[in-house]
Amino acid sequence: MEELQPTPENPVSTTIPSIIYVLYLLNIVIPFTGLVAVIMAYVNKGESNFLQSHYQFQIRTFWIGLLYGVIAVLLTTVLIGWVLLLLFVIWLIVRCAIGLKHLGKQQEVPNPTSWGFGS
Repeated sequence: MEELQPTPENPVSTTIPSIIYVLYLLNIVIPFTGLVAVIMAYVNKGESNFLQSHYQFQIRTFWIGLLYGVIAVLLTTVLIGWVLLLLFVIWLIVRCAIGLKHLGKQQEVPNPTSWGFGS
């Protein structure tokens, strides 16, 4: 009698969320790639696995980043905005790096609703 071996779980493709993180990073130098990224996140957010937290994290990254960016740009008239723009870029890079780290390990983002770095 042949022993039945458990079927391996279908691997989950992380290509789309990876592309979204890269598009956010590219948005620093190429405008509007962030808009493409958030649209992709909204289109794919219905998945019911660990990727759901990444899509939520990515959507919030766009909207929170937009808020931080607008505030920083408005404050450039009083010079503090330039520092805030630099902090915004650092925030975006770290947030995407943390998301990519968890994505590479096929783990959920620990706190996808965070205004900080998601940890």
